[in-house]
Amino acid sequence: MLSKKILWGSLIALVLLAGTSGVVLAEMPNHLSEQNSQFHHIEQPLGLKVGVAIAGLALIGLELWWFLLYKSPES
Repeated sequence: MLSKKILWGSLIALVLLAGTSGVVLAEMPNHLSEQNSQFHHIEQPLGLKVGVAIAGLALIGLELWWFLLYKSPES
């Protein structure tokens, strides 16, 4: 079984890598794709973005706890 240090280290690395890649993608110019696209950009409120990110991380943490750390009661 994985040790808690390895598990927490992997989770932190995943969050850091996911967070930095989003910043890079947000700064890329997309003026060419806006002219040819049929979709329109809709700016979402920051609170909604943060809430969705926290909910997603909580669900990922719940799944990791369930499959890796949960011990069923011995009957």
